[in-house]
Amino acid sequence: MKLNARTLLLSALACALATPALAQTPPRARDIGVPFSGQPGPLNAITDVAGVEVGHATIIRGEDIRTGATAVFPRGRQNIATGVTAAVFDFNGTGELTGSHLIDEIGAFYGPVVLTGTTGVGAARDGVQRWVGRASNDPMVRYTQLLPVIAETYDGGLGDAWSMALTPDDVAQALEGARGGPVQEGSVGGGTGMVCFYFKCGIGTASRVVSYGPGASFTVGVLVQANQGVRDQLTIAGAPVGREIQDLQPRRATAPGESTDGSIIVIIATDAPLLPNQMARLARRATIGLGRTGAQGDSGSGDIFLAFTTANPVPVGSEAPLSFQSIPNEALDPLFDGVVQATEEAIINALVAGRDMHGRGNSMVYGMPQARVRQILRRRGLLAD
Repeated sequence: MKLNARTLLLSALACALATPALAQTPPRARDIGVPFSGQPGPLNAITDVAGVEVGHATIIRGEDIRTGATAVFPRGRQNIATGVTAAVFDFNGTGELTGSHLIDEIGAFYGPVVLTGTTGVGAARDGVQRWVGRASNDPMVRYTQLLPVIAETYDGGLGDAWSMALTPDDVAQALEGARGGPVQEGSVGGGTGMVCFYFKCGIGTASRVVSYGPGASFTVGVLVQANQGVRDQLTIAGAPVGREIQDLQPRRATAPGESTDGSIIVIIATDAPLLPNQMARLARRATIGLGRTGAQGDSGSGDIFLAFTTANPVPVGSEAPLSFQSIPNEALDPLFDGVVQATEEAIINALVAGRDMHGRGNSMVYGMPQARVRQILRRRGLLAD
């Protein structure tokens, strides 16, 4: 009883905890010896792309509430009236990304992207609009935020998704707390209640610096909200980790017929000057990074990828011709490599950051056992250290 009381007290203290993009809590995947290809940026995070800011609101209350929201600003909180060139790719479309029709139509979007649970989409939308309404009375700024970009994955296994616990004020806290710098990973923000490969998972991030011509380079950053895959699929550095760790299976309180699996949102940022059709080509490459971890886009999975570039600003309210730059299509391969590599590492980072979590109805999801993963990689000669 003492343990239960203490757990409930800690949960109460953590209620509606909002956090900005705080320092990562080590270890990350590289710290436990997982090998990856490519050169990461200084933070190995999406915020290595200059101007990108990330904030979290983490909602943990009692045994039933495990949810939250993660906000990503392409140009920072102070510059939401200027859009970014962008594209969306649906690898498997049984999910939702609001604002995607606008992105398909004009090749751009404005303001933040918010990631949350499926039943929090409405609250996230309202939160963005209320935050904008308080932050600015400029009619042009408000106009650009009429169609907020909200992405979701389902967090009903550990928490009671139908309690609709996320509020617009929670989302506003994530928006207001967004910062550059290191990004907190794992069971935070929109990733609070997420499970992937039947281990505790959530938010993960990574980046790559890719060469372009003599002495030049661009940065690619990825952030994922990972909630996909079954245990047998999990592959790390080519090793069938999921098939070798068959215990530590989750215990989730779900109603008959209620889904417990599926969905990943991948946000890709770059500072390379690209056109919308080129952004779509980058977004599609996240599929390969996802596949390297073993996921295959199950039929009920909402695997939706959004890519944007900060290099070509998209203003509104002017009739002056716009001047966009782009690198040649034939020169995109290094950026493709960066997306693949950073997506794979971001997913594994989300897994490594996961910790055991109790939830509603005596549910339990275990964090991935890092020592056992190291043993598997060492036995196969794959351990980086």
